[in-house]
This record gives sequence, structure tokens and C-alpha cells, in this order.
Amino acid sequence: MGLFKSKEEKQIEAKMKVKQTINKFNKQIAKFDEQKKVYLDAAKRAKKLGLGDEVRLAITGYLLTSNQQKRAQKMLLNFEIAAQMKDMEVMNAEFLKSLGDVSKDMIKLTNNKDFAKVQAQFEKAMALSQTRAEQMDMYLESSQTEFAAQTGDASSISDDEIDSLVTELASQDEINESTIDAQLEKIHQKLTQTS
Repeated sequence: MGLFKSKEEKQIEAKMKVKQTINKFNKQIAKFDEQKKVYLDAAKRAKKLGLGDEVRLAITGYLLTSNQQKRAQKMLLNFEIAAQMKDMEVMNAEFLKSLGDVSKDMIKLTNNKDFAKVQAQFEKAMALSQTRAEQMDMYLESSQTEFAAQTGDASSISDDEIDSLVTELASQDEINESTIDAQLEKIHQKLTQTS
């Protein structure tokens, strides 16, 4: 491969980076599921052993991991949407450039000065398209900052709520994920309302 990359090579490389980033997000989201199961198992064991502080610690870990997973899912969705928008902007820019090239050829053939105005409008549209892409990049950066600021405080969960949740978990042989998630979501909503 030469020192300078062609436009096509750069586009292929950019698409590969997008796919790699999406794969990394999906792997991390799956890891969060594994971590949540570890915390639930730890909470059940601690409850059976009568270790209240460890129960609370495990539930706090579960809630924090759940929040991180939701943030990662939001970031992934934002990234996927931005990548699609960028692809559309590239396609629009290529279309406008091609149309501009056709306009240039038509100007040469007809010597009509109206086509110069059309060319100027196409170039202006291309510049606006680039500006939109830059604004989307800035949006993604600011949305990451917003996600980081939206963490809950697990210290406002009462011991009774934790005890009730873990008692139910410890008594079940099979963990019903949807029931646990619903209960944890209620606790999470209480946390977000108090913070």
C-alpha cells in the first residue's frame, strides 16, 4: 500500500472502524449482563450467610452495572444513528459533486451563465453538508458527557428494600430475570427521583 490512501481505501477503512466500534459496544453490553448475574449470585449467597453489608454491596454493584449498561446501549444507538447519517451525508455530497461536475460540463457546452449560479449553489450545499457532519460529531461528544452525568446514588435504598429483594432471590431456585429487573427498576426510579 502506498504512502497516500485513495478515497475508496479511506472509505473502506472508515466503515471497518465503525463496525469494530459497534462490535466493541456489543461485547461490552454482553459483559455487563455477565457482571449483573455475578452480583445477583453474590447477593443471594450473602443473604443466605446473613452478611447484610455484602448484600447491600452486591445490590449496589448490580445497580451501577445496570446503569452503565443502559449508558452503553444509548451510546451505541447514538453511534449507529450518527454513522447512518454520515453515510447519507457522504452520499448526498457525492451526488451534489457529480451534479456539479455535470453542470460544469453543461456550462462548457452551452456557455450559459445561469449554470454558473447552479454550480455555486451546489458548492454551497456541499459546504452545508460538511457543516452538518461536523455538528453531528460535536453532538456525539456532548451526549457522552451527558450520559456520564446521569448516574444514580445507590445509598438512598433502604435496608428493608434490599432485604426484601434478596430474600425473594435467595428463596428462588430459578432466577426470573424479568421480575428481578422490574423490582430493580422500581428501586432505580426511587433513586433517580431522590437525586
